[in-house]
Amino acid sequence: MSTTRWMPGEGPRDKLLERGAQALSDAELLAVLLHTGYRDCGALDLARNLLMEFAGLSGVMQAAQASLLACRGVGPGKYAQLQAAQELTRRQALQTISDGDVLCSPRETRRFLQYHLGTHTREVFSCLFLDSQHRVLRCEDLFFGTLDGAAVYPREVAVRALQYHAAAVIFAHNHPSGVAEPSSADRRITERLCSSLALLDIRVLDHIIIGRGTEFSFAEEGLL
Repeated sequence: MSTTRWMPGEGPRDKLLERGAQALSDAELLAVLLHTGYRDCGALDLARNLLMEFAGLSGVMQAAQASLLACRGVGPGKYAQLQAAQELTRRQALQTISDGDVLCSPRETRRFLQYHLGTHTREVFSCLFLDSQHRVLRCEDLFFGTLDGAAVYPREVAVRALQYHAAAVIFAHNHPSGVAEPSSADRRITERLCSSLALLDIRVLDHIIIGRGTEFSFAEEGLL
């Protein structure tokens, strides 16, 4: 059944309008996005099937295009809707930290980084370039790797920092395993990056590792 065919007050959309999005379950929110199901399988049932198939909401949003399109009831249109919703959320979070002082809002910075990096199935190394007032000049994904890691080159980071006239930086990368604890390689590259940028008088404010719903901050742990 399409979410447009629920009796008044019965469907997830009505529940959202009456009680707010926070009152909906993962399946109900996903059903609102999917909008329709297929013959003998309504949008809510389709949402439940997808959550079961991909082990939860995070799995659905991280799923590769081919994997989602292989599921009955999910065509290019529904895949595009899910991707658009995810990208809108990421951009809203980026605008939030770009409009203010990132140091005054570490929660929003981590929220953005979760949206930006948390759904990747391979390791991505990103950098937030900041001005002297710690306002965001640019967020850029610099290096891409595999499930196990990504090669990071301090020289390339320095070139980008100088290009954007950055006075400070925040590094971030994800662990596709979901575990946010830093590896010995993470610690070594952080030390190399700090040393390289210190020669250019560019401060490294933090290196944040993004896990599955968790983060690790080098600054908070006294590792910078």
